[in-house]
Amino acid sequence: MQSERAVLQAEQPGAVCYHQRENALAEERIVLTASAQMCGIMCNKRYFKLWAKLWGLCILLLFISPFPCFSNFSQAKEIVYKIKEGLPKGTKIGAIGADLELDFSVDPPLLFNLALKKLSEHYVSLNTTTGELYTSEKEMDREALCPGLPDSQDCFLDLDVFILPQQYFQLVKVRIIVQDINDNKPSFPVQEIRVSIPENAQVNSRFAVEQSAVDPDGGIYGVQTYWLVNDYGVFTLDVEENESGELTPFLIVTGALDREAKSEYVTSIIAEDGGSPPLLGTATLKIIITDVNDNCPQFTESMINATVYGNCTVGAHVARVHAYDPDQGENAQITYVYSERVPRGVRNLFSLDKEAGVIKLASKIDMNASKYYKLSVLAVGPGCIPAMATVMLHVINVVFGPPAVISRYIAPEDNGVVSLKESEPANSPIAFFTVKNTDRQQQVNCHLEGVGPFRLTPYKQFKDEYLLETTDALDYEKTQEYELTVVARNSKGLVIKMFVKVQVTDDNDNAPVFEESLVNLFIEENNAPNMFLTKLHATDEDSKERGEVVYLMGSEAPSLFALDRVTGVLVVSTSLDREEKEKYQFTVRAVDRGTPRKETFATVTLTVLDQNDNSPRFINKDFTFFIPENFPGFGEIGVLSVTDADSGKNGLVALSIMNGSDIFVIDTGRGVLRAKNPLDREQQGTYYLWIEAVDGGEPSLSTVTMVTVLLLDVNDNPPTVLFPQSNQSYMLVLPSTLPGTSITEVYAIDRDTGMNAVIVYSIIKRKGGEPGSFDIDPNTGNITLRKTLNYRGLYSLLVKVSDHGQPEPLYTMVMVNFFVNETVSNESYIQNLLTKEAEMETESIVRRVTEQSSRNKDFPCQSVLIALSAACLGLLLTVITQAAYMCSRRLQKQRKKGKRSEAEIPLKINRDFGATDRGFSDMSNI
Repeated sequence: MQSERAVLQAEQPGAVCYHQRENALAEERIVLTASAQMCGIMCNKRYFKLWAKLWGLCILLLFISPFPCFSNFSQAKEIVYKIKEGLPKGTKIGAIGADLELDFSVDPPLLFNLALKKLSEHYVSLNTTTGELYTSEKEMDREALCPGLPDSQDCFLDLDVFILPQQYFQLVKVRIIVQDINDNKPSFPVQEIRVSIPENAQVNSRFAVEQSAVDPDGGIYGVQTYWLVNDYGVFTLDVEENESGELTPFLIVTGALDREAKSEYVTSIIAEDGGSPPLLGTATLKIIITDVNDNCPQFTESMINATVYGNCTVGAHVARVHAYDPDQGENAQITYVYSERVPRGVRNLFSLDKEAGVIKLASKIDMNASKYYKLSVLAVGPGCIPAMATVMLHVINVVFGPPAVISRYIAPEDNGVVSLKESEPANSPIAFFTVKNTDRQQQVNCHLEGVGPFRLTPYKQFKDEYLLETTDALDYEKTQEYELTVVARNSKGLVIKMFVKVQVTDDNDNAPVFEESLVNLFIEENNAPNMFLTKLHATDEDSKERGEVVYLMGSEAPSLFALDRVTGVLVVSTSLDREEKEKYQFTVRAVDRGTPRKETFATVTLTVLDQNDNSPRFINKDFTFFIPENFPGFGEIGVLSVTDADSGKNGLVALSIMNGSDIFVIDTGRGVLRAKNPLDREQQGTYYLWIEAVDGGEPSLSTVTMVTVLLLDVNDNPPTVLFPQSNQSYMLVLPSTLPGTSITEVYAIDRDTGMNAVIVYSIIKRKGGEPGSFDIDPNTGNITLRKTLNYRGLYSLLVKVSDHGQPEPLYTMVMVNFFVNETVSNESYIQNLLTKEAEMETESIVRRVTEQSSRNKDFPCQSVLIALSAACLGLLLTVITQAAYMCSRRLQKQRKKGKRSEAEIPLKINRDFGATDRGFSDMSNI
């Protein structure tokens, strides 16, 4: 991650003084080092006084030179880093030490510490040795870190870092500016937005969409525009910005509206931010066209002809007018009245029902009066010019008029309007009608006109009695009103009509019905609290309070969901975590207010969608694998198990080696760690690898673990003899040396470890001199004089240096030579004694021992063979000792032959002895 950095550092004397002080300290270290070296050389009294004065001067400089710098060195510095929000854990923010150009070579080393760890380490981690800052476990979310911050201001995190120890103390103020990224999409506060527009709205009328979208991101990443999915050719959107920079969408009417033609438009409103690519938020926009009184009543018939017989009884129905208005509610209410042109006397003769439009005979007709009556009836609506219909009444004077119809209502009746409950069963009686025929000689036919589940039948054995009843159950939700006419006609064609209006009253016979009985919802985890989920909608066909719906949660619904009992808006009150629970299922109830109450249920299934909010996690904090060295290449060293609580691609994890990829490879699928080639513990015994696990989310999250590979030792190295340096080197031993004196030691090392590196020394052959003159300590290799040396000449010891390795020890042979005499008078003589024949003999012995060891592996009686070999070796050493003198003379003859060159390492020599050989002149105590 490349971070933008600015170092704000005042030019002050302390900065210059700091470098001067470092130079002074370096010079002091040089002087002190030189003094120490001189002290090691000048150990006599002649140089002691000079050395003491120099040492005192060094101490004086050490205490005097740094102090002027300390006063300014600890002044605070400021560093500003800029990072993007949402960076994964382990992303480097900056390096404080490198950015301040600090000297990391000082001793004691620099240490970096955070002042407020509990607060700071939620977001950052600090490397205490390098001063490098990294993002920590908790992701830096600008919207959570600086809620409500204006876009014009920076969101930042301030840290105080101490640089220790005290002699280098500094206070560094670090400011991390968290820059915004487009990590939030716009969202509307509700899922469905309703805008009401009157149908008479003029073109270019503007209506604000108050529930505008919000976007937690700031600046260009906030909401930039709105648009409609479908404008139906009569709408468009405009956006206005207020003084605070908030955008409000306005719905503009671009065409004529007519509620009677289309009362509702449903589309989607889209909020778009300025990201690249942009993120979108959507909501349903329901445009409701409200009614205005733009329609007036109209009569179905503007001219009605009716006949009135002179002998009609008072209350008889004469005629009925009917008008309609396509508007709604109060705009559709109609009142019937007579025109002012109708004389008062006529009004008194014929009454007009204001609501039903029924004209009745109100008083007895005077047959000497007019034969025709013209009634002008007005249909009056609110704010409208009344519509007019004309009723022409023809009065016929007859001796025997039409039959008379007398009604007796069983059901509740008010002014000719009968009320029936929809819960009434079939065959429920409504009214009795009695027909009285004025002319006994005429037959009367009585029947019912109108549409509906009704019938008019003669009532049993009674003549001229008719019963009006229902034939089927009524349903208020289908038809609320019926208009019936009882018609009585005699054989002369004289007719009388009785108008009956049946109004069906509502019962609570319908339970609420959800639009969807199974509601499937999806929401991303880590949602904001009280987030809108959906708006449940249920309808009840009943009227008034019986059709009012209340929304309630089911008894098993989790408490983290809340449902508005009036609006049906379902919200989640807290943030959801998919890793904690992925799916919720519960019921909701829609209950009406009728008596008794009826209810219905819907099932809500909420699926929590995954966000990449979990970093990969190794099952162990770190891993340690033990393998033997020389482990075959691409063999399985170990398995690094890693999990990710997220799902889908967010949970797919890839492994990679951050260091050491030239030596190791990792199987990203199984997490198997392998080495490309066999490893040698003697070259490197421990490997430290950093393994990174990265998931497939966008942006991806990662975590790092440390893998330690420890190589177990295999006994693959024989001991290496460092002293004596060769088989032809020798040492002068004085004959006066007392028994028990330590002469020298064989010094060997083994590059293996453990028991494979434990060395044992043994003398397997002696040559020259008196047998048993020298002993060797099996653990230290120290060679001591066992008895007084009476023989002058060359003594040779063949020493076997063996380790304790398994399954088979490894060993090395070396020849240790002693020349017993008071002095070395003839060096060439001794060199002649150390001939190639002796070397060949040594190699022969080594070869025999090796072959014997090889045979021991296959020979079943190994213990017996070892005992016999030991006896033979003892005998052989005795022979070699007796022949030492003879061999030394033969070696002298071959002194001019080439010598094998080998690296030399100093011998451990007893101080009582001197080195006479040139090789011994360079030797010192080990």
